[in-house]
Parts: sequence; structure tokens; C-alpha cells
Amino acid sequence: MNRTAHIQQTREASRHIDPVFLHSRIATNDALDTALGCHILAKVELENPVGSFKGRGAEWFCATALSPGETVVCASAGNFGLGLARAAIRRGHACVVFVACNANPVKVEALRRMGADIHFAGNDFDAAKEAARVHAKAHNLRFVEDGAEPAVAQGAGTIALELLDSARFEAITVPLGNGALLAGIGSVLRHLAPRMEIIAVVAQNAPAMKHSLEAGIAIETERADTIADGIAVRTPIASALPELRGCCDAVVAVSEKEIFEAMQLIQRHLRLVVEPAGAVGIAAVMANPRHFAKRRVATVLSGGNIAPALRERLSSRSSDQNLPIP
Repeated sequence: MNRTAHIQQTREASRHIDPVFLHSRIATNDALDTALGCHILAKVELENPVGSFKGRGAEWFCATALSPGETVVCASAGNFGLGLARAAIRRGHACVVFVACNANPVKVEALRRMGADIHFAGNDFDAAKEAARVHAKAHNLRFVEDGAEPAVAQGAGTIALELLDSARFEAITVPLGNGALLAGIGSVLRHLAPRMEIIAVVAQNAPAMKHSLEAGIAIETERADTIADGIAVRTPIASALPELRGCCDAVVAVSEKEIFEAMQLIQRHLRLVVEPAGAVGIAAVMANPRHFAKRRVATVLSGGNIAPALRERLSSRSSDQNLPIP
């Protein structure tokens, strides 16, 4: 789909997504700006029924891509599953969600409350995704792959429309997992604000998407051991890479220490508890102060469903470099 069509679909999505996910606030703070040496505009995507931006794309997908009564199957670190389960079940669709055996218990419990049929499989997200794909094929069910469905990216793109409507900024940092958020935001900004600098952010301990975008081919890694479970990608979606390469100017990787310190900074100055994947945009600014100095920088606080052990560590304000993986 070309970018003009993407913009049209994204604007249309804004009219069909449940309003509880739209027009999220932009948080700013003078002390945060002083600490980072630039002006931060943080789009707060965690004050909604699923605690992340994922409800936007799931709403638009379920509103346009499913037949009546069709069952959907997905794999998720938690947030996409929550978004899909809420959107699907409200419309009369059963939703099967595969999660890793070590998935964030807060997200798993939320999925259970939402009414999802939860299956545990494998030791990480990509292993769970393969199990979900096999299950869907075996039972002739609709497999929904976050990062591969255009409607999911278009729903995420509504974030960019809202930012452009209400703020002035020169650069944006975007968490990069399977790519729906980057594809949605990047496609909108490339069309409507072509001079905008778009920086995608991964965890150093889960570098598959950075390596793949820089090489132009899918590069799988053996492990993705990061506290940022929402972007812990080990196996990129090869078909999504060409579009994603055009949606950003660079991909930067941030360390576990930088992610945790960004979470602390957000909590201290914005009074928000953000999950690690939601903090990587701020971590990227912290890690590259000269690049962002004195600029107006937007970022997406993409989720707030934090694991209990990490929440406890955050509340203790520990800054140990040897962070355990929850």
C-alpha cells in the first residue's frame, strides 16, 4: 500500500477506533527537559483499558478485517493480545492468545480477565508465535501477526496524526518490536512531515530488528534477553522490513541499564510507571545527548503493564547495572 492510501486508511481508522484509545495526552515537564537537555513531548499510551497503544490497531483490524463470528489466534508478549482480545470479544469473536511460558504475569492475568483463551508455549515470544501459527493452521483459524497486518499499523498511525495536530517537534523516537508502531507512525510522518527525523529504538539485548533493517534482510538472533519484553524480537518478519526501512532514519540500541534509568526518570518527573519497552524512546535520548540537544523531541510511552518484580525494583530506585530479567 502506498503512503497516500495509508494516510487515508489511518484517518478513516480514527473514526472507528473506540474513543477510549484516542487523543491520549502529551506529557511534558521542565525538570525532565533539563535532565535530558532537550524538550520532550511524551505521548502517554498507557491510560486506556489495555494499558498500551495496541488497542488502536486491534480496534481497526477487528472492525474491518474479520468475518462475523471468526475466531482469531495471535501470539503476544501481552499487550497486543490484550488489544486484540478486547476488540475481538466485544465484536463477538473468540480470541486465542499464545504467550511464552515466562510471560509477564500482569499481562497474562489481564488477558484472562479480558476473556482470552490463553495457551503457554516456548521460552520466548517467537517460540510462542510459531506455536500459535501451527495451532491456527491445524484448526483452520485466522492467525493475526502483529507487524504484518496493515490495519494494525494504520491504527498505530493515528498516534502520529494526533501528535501533528497538537504539537510542534523536530524528531521522534519510536520503540521498535515487530514494527507496527514504526510502520504506522513512520508512514504518516514521511507523508505529512517529510523533514521529521524518525529514530527507531531497540534493546541491545534484542538487536534482531536493528541488524535486519541495517542489512536489508531478516537476521534472526539466538536470544532476546531483555527486560523490555514488548520489543524482545528474535525473529523479524521478513516481509515487513522493506517498508520499515523507509519509515526511519536510524535504529539505535539501548542497554538494560539505560532502559531502567529511563523508567526511573519517567517515574520521577512525569509520575508515570512505564514498562521497559515504553521507556526506550527516552533511553535513546539519554544515550545520545549531543544528537538531541536543545531539540523538540516526541516519543511514545507505549505501555504501562509492568511485571511485579520490575515494579518492585523500580520503586526501590535501584540503578544496579546487573539487572535481572523478570
